[in-house]
Amino acid sequence: MTCSRRKFVLGMGSVIFFSAPVFSALGKAEKGAPVRYAMIHDEVKCNGCNICTVACHKVNKVPTGAARMSIAHIAMTPPESGNTYHFFRHSCQQCEDAPCITVCPTGASYRDDSNGIVRVDKPKCIGCSYCISACPYQVRYLNPVTHVADKCDFCLESRLMKGFTPICVSACPQNALIFGREDSDVVQNWLKTHDYYEYQLPNVGKPHLYRRPGPHEVKKVNA
Repeated sequence: MTCSRRKFVLGMGSVIFFSAPVFSALGKAEKGAPVRYAMIHDEVKCNGCNICTVACHKVNKVPTGAARMSIAHIAMTPPESGNTYHFFRHSCQQCEDAPCITVCPTGASYRDDSNGIVRVDKPKCIGCSYCISACPYQVRYLNPVTHVADKCDFCLESRLMKGFTPICVSACPQNALIFGREDSDVVQNWLKTHDYYEYQLPNVGKPHLYRRPGPHEVKKVNA
């Protein structure tokens, strides 16, 4: 299915675009403010290779047929008009007022107060799949082996707690992913100097995944 970028984003929900000058109002977080991490996906640099997805599967032991994150290839033009694609990161957006937390009957799905990351407490999870059904972005899955809900948590246990960035960030050959504290100079300086958008569905809180829009012309390879 092909469509214009405008039709695509309107069909996906509320997509809010920002221009760089607006970011000067964000500034740095106040001293003592809670830690909150953010991810930036620069679609201008992303080439849709999905190396990040492969690395995520390996490091986080994601079962076959499931995914913590992936890069969707959305055709923006019909083949006869070229091969323009939108490479869209499909993963947990670490949103405010996350419905996956609200519906969990055991408290297994929760937000970690020390870093703001939406997590799953494995021993508490009973595999009811309520959180999976409640997630409007469809970015959770039930592990068929452990029967525990899982999703992207910025590689908190596998890497972040050990002082490393999420594996998708390290593995990206295009440097299309930026990660850090939302109040850090790295994140804030990028937001102040780039246009970006937030993909937010109705009745769901603000996401902490920022995206720089960038369709790509993909060259055909002759067999």
